[in-house]
Formats: sequence, structure tokens, C-alpha cells
Amino acid sequence: MLTQVRKMFYRARGYYAGNLNGEPFRLDPYHSKFWRKASSGAWEPETFAILDEYLSPDGDYLDIGAWIGPTVLYGARKSRHVWCFEPDPTAFRHLAWNLDLNNIDNVSAFGVALSDKFGVARMASVRGEPGDSTSSLLHDGAHGSDALTIAWDQFETANDLSKVSLVKMDIEGAEFLVLPTLLEWLKKQRPALLFSLHAPLLEVEERHEKTAALLNVLSFYSDAYDGNNAPLDRLSLLSSAGLSRYHTVLFKD
Repeated sequence: MLTQVRKMFYRARGYYAGNLNGEPFRLDPYHSKFWRKASSGAWEPETFAILDEYLSPDGDYLDIGAWIGPTVLYGARKSRHVWCFEPDPTAFRHLAWNLDLNNIDNVSAFGVALSDKFGVARMASVRGEPGDSTSSLLHDGAHGSDALTIAWDQFETANDLSKVSLVKMDIEGAEFLVLPTLLEWLKKQRPALLFSLHAPLLEVEERHEKTAALLNVLSFYSDAYDGNNAPLDRLSLLSSAGLSRYHTVLFKD
């Protein structure tokens, strides 16, 4: 009962008063359970540590798979400009709401999906709930929605991304399709690359081949670290145990 009363209060007030890694924010009241966890420091403290390390007031941040905006909001306080993508329409509405609640004007937010071409693709969440942070182009169930897709080169040629110091990608398995399209730009720009690797979302028989191929095309990065910024043996990601779970990987020079 108390939880329901709190939710009603937050929604009546129009926001949840929370913080992200110590930075105060007004946050949408419909995700108060998540914001409460984030405000307690229990949600991905290692990600905020990486944002602190690689973002600066004279550099830019690229967030691919922004969800409702926890890393975007924090990144906006730490960097000159944020570019972000969130194709799930439900999540994007809340992302835009959170930006508006905090009067953030240094974020360019796009409600489209990066893919290998311009078009329209069906996407759905793993759990079947729109906007629940697991929406992916790998899933096209009846409960999903259509998403506009654009190719990386279409976006990159239209914008000055020369100041991007960190790229974060968390797109629920679509990294196997999207990351290779960024290769030429990544090789030239060499930003730190933080991405979530979702091999378990692939068919069992293709996990090793596709993961090995992805790691191979990113081999120009000299150093690999896990989500806690500890040195990572890339071959460990290809073991049976490695392919059976999700990983956060940080590549940098």
C-alpha cells in the first residue's frame, strides 16, 4: 500500500527526485522503482565510473541504446554534447520527458535505430513489455513495434563527431549487426568503446562464429577490459562459459 501511495505522489507531483552517481535530477515518475535503485548507487556504478573517466566538458559522448536516459542524463552533465539513439517509442517518450524535466539542452536524441541501412524494421523486447530496456532488432514478435532505421554512414556524414571520446552501445544483440558499420569511423577516431555483448541472444550454433568475427574486426583496439575496468582476455569471451552469459566490454588504446 505504501509503495502505491508513493507512486501516486510522484505522478501527481510530476517527477521523482533522485540522483545519478551523486548528481541530482528530476526523473520521470513512471520508473520510480528503477530511479530509486539508481539513486541508491546499486545500478551499474562501474558504468558511471567509466563515464567519469572518459567524458569531459570539451568532449562529446555517443550513447547507442539510451533507454529512458540514465547514462544520457549523467553524460550531459559531464560532456559538451551527447548524441543518443533510442528506437523503442515508449522508452523514447520517457527519455524525452527526463531531458525536459532537467532543462537539458546539450543532447541530440534520435528515436531511430542504427542499422546497416535506411528503412523500417520490426523490433520487440525480450520480455514482451514495451520500453522495458530489452527491445532489440533481433526480436520481431507480434507485441513489438516498427522502428525507423538509418545507416551509420548517413548519420556520421551529417554530423561533426570529431570530439566524441566515448561510445556506449547496449542494443540487446544488435551489436553484431551495427558495430561493424562503425569500423572505419572507429579506426579513424579511436574513442573508447563500451559495449554490451549479448551472445546468449543468438542461436547456440552461431554464437562462437559471430562473436569471434565481431572481436576480430575490433582487434585494432590494443586493450580490452571488462565492465569493472579490469584487463580482459578476449579469448575468454569465446569459451563455452563466456558465450553463455552477457558481458560488458571496454576497448581502448
